[in-house]
Amino acid sequence: MQFDFATIAGLIIGLTVVTLAILSGSDITIFFNLPGLLIVVGGTFAATLIKFPLSGIFISIPIGIRAAFTVQKEKPRDYIRQAIQLVKKARKNGIQSLERNNLKNPFFVKGVQLCADGRDLDYIRKILTQEMAMAIQREEIGGKIFRAIGDSAPAFGMFGTIVGLIQMLSNMNDPTTIGPAMAVALLTTLYGVLIANLIALPIADKLESKSAEDKALRSLIIECVFQIQQMQNPTAMLEILEPHLPEKQRQAGVDAAYTAGRDAKKKR
Repeated sequence: MQFDFATIAGLIIGLTVVTLAILSGSDITIFFNLPGLLIVVGGTFAATLIKFPLSGIFISIPIGIRAAFTVQKEKPRDYIRQAIQLVKKARKNGIQSLERNNLKNPFFVKGVQLCADGRDLDYIRKILTQEMAMAIQREEIGGKIFRAIGDSAPAFGMFGTIVGLIQMLSNMNDPTTIGPAMAVALLTTLYGVLIANLIALPIADKLESKSAEDKALRSLIIECVFQIQQMQNPTAMLEILEPHLPEKQRQAGVDAAYTAGRDAKKKR
């Protein structure tokens, strides 16, 4: 895993732009209002607790944050290369020799270990597809939680503004206090809009795309494990796995030795 610099850069740029816009016209301290912040953050958190189970929140939010701020270091074609190397090793030394490998992806490691343990194809399919479904479900719940935060934050921002306006209108004996009181009332709307549109909703969208990518990657890994378990011919294995890659990446995922072998066959 490595950091997803797009997410980090987006947050930094967004916060910087907002801060500079504030500093260019006024003192930044007037934009801090503790009661308004408590209304937005506390109300949003309470609404999220009502919508989702407590266990789901504390499990899915860390998973969601990790998925949003990290990216897979290895590419799909790397897994194909690794699978070809493993199947070559299995055909030469036996399937049990795969217990020792240099794989880093835990899902791939588990699949290869099932092969080395001598499990049949149906059992491996059941275990891996079940684990994939659970992992994707946790990521999707994380995305739903962040989307719920994005939906609730502006609403509680408006609620805070209404509370502030009621307090202001109930005490209009001194007209000089109306302007500052109105500014404080509007701050809660600002907090809600920023939390929703700069943090929660973008992360929810990122999680949806990451979940789709993770599902495709896990499907590729499962197919790699199936081919390893059957000790498939490496050339046939490559032809089976290549369709999982985008069109432009297929040539990059080809093992040079097997490319040469196929070329030699074509010449015959």
